[in-house]
Amino acid sequence: MYRRQFLSALAAAPLAAQRPSAKPNFIVIYTDDQGIGDLACYGSPEMKTPNLDRMAASGIRFTDWHTNSPVCSPSRASLLTGKYPQNAGIPQILTSKPDFNVSGLRQGEATLPGELKKLGYRTAAVGKWHLGSAAHSTPLAQGFDRHFGFYSGWIDYYSHRYYTLGGTPVFHDLWRDGKEVFEEPVYQTELLTREANAFLDRQRPGADPFFLYLAYGAPHYPMMAPEKYLSRFPASMDRDRREHAAMVAAVDEGVGVILDTLKARGLDNDTVVFFQADNGATREERADHRGRPYRGGSNGSFRGYKGSLWEGGIRVPGLLRWPSRIQPGQVKDGLGVTMDVMPTFLKWAGGTAPAGVDGADMSPWLFDGGAPPHDYVQWQYEGLKAVRRGSWKLMENWRDGLGTPTEQGRRLSNLAEDPREERNWADRNPQLVLELEKLLPKW
Repeated sequence: MYRRQFLSALAAAPLAAQRPSAKPNFIVIYTDDQGIGDLACYGSPEMKTPNLDRMAASGIRFTDWHTNSPVCSPSRASLLTGKYPQNAGIPQILTSKPDFNVSGLRQGEATLPGELKKLGYRTAAVGKWHLGSAAHSTPLAQGFDRHFGFYSGWIDYYSHRYYTLGGTPVFHDLWRDGKEVFEEPVYQTELLTREANAFLDRQRPGADPFFLYLAYGAPHYPMMAPEKYLSRFPASMDRDRREHAAMVAAVDEGVGVILDTLKARGLDNDTVVFFQADNGATREERADHRGRPYRGGSNGSFRGYKGSLWEGGIRVPGLLRWPSRIQPGQVKDGLGVTMDVMPTFLKWAGGTAPAGVDGADMSPWLFDGGAPPHDYVQWQYEGLKAVRRGSWKLMENWRDGLGTPTEQGRRLSNLAEDPREERNWADRNPQLVLELEKLLPKW
């Protein structure tokens, strides 16, 4: 019913024939705390994600896609700036405060929406921001023409209020272009889909190109899903896994609305759609219905969770489609990373990446049979460090996830032979450890 309402409204509108344009449109769909084991197209037997599966089948599915951080704010900073989180000035999770004066992205920061605006793009952000609520850090100050969503790390799915178990008072957090709006009790995921779809409904082939950043809050805590999504999964499922699956199903329904609207509006052929999660699934007790380490989300066969530099914390689902340029049904096994999205999109838009960007254009890898663009990639978070070169990955200190003890030392993994990172190869490869150690502090 939810999807049919959108499509019926589109049916009567005049549609232009699809044709490639000089500048493609861009849509980035970002989810929160969704592991690589939370999509059917990545092998999950219990998840129902037909629209994300459809997106994977119509473009590229990345098997070795990584976020630049195991937590949300730094990951999002890398996406929008093309920089390592440390160079973007957001190495940690930002706080959420009722005075909405949290400094995040710096004033004057070069961002993907800002650079695209210089190239004639219309820009809109819908959903979770979590990159600062101070005036200079908000979406409207960082290159977006329009914004609908929330500044905090999460909000309740029905009341749209932020709350914790103590310390920070409860406060309402939902805004349209800087003005507070009230939409309770509309389910958050459907609300964000509605707003993103409304933006798309105003676009026309041949008009100025657009960039839409759709950042769903799901499946992040608090775990809430309407019965119509829960009923898609058997009551015999683990309670937390069933709720998690239902929240992902609501996101998947929204992705279907977006894809169908692009088709109906004649925008599908030359619109680039990219999907990824901000980090791996979490084990935080706050997400579990009985306060235990959460196991509702899945990082597939990979070790670790959100907040760790094991693969489970940083290897995430990544999907890319562009019907006029990308052949369907592709699987890319090479190392990809979030900070490469900005320079790649700017290249496709006819621009160039600004100075100071750490990411690289992926075009030779995606189109010309070249190698992934980086010789090595680094991560750093709360005293944890890692560097990846080829299939070798060196970690300095490690932990299972947020809130778990940190173990000290060096650990070398061979991801080609041991993707679960069960063995420590450091003792057998001392020279390689020395080489990778030298790369750890280089940003």
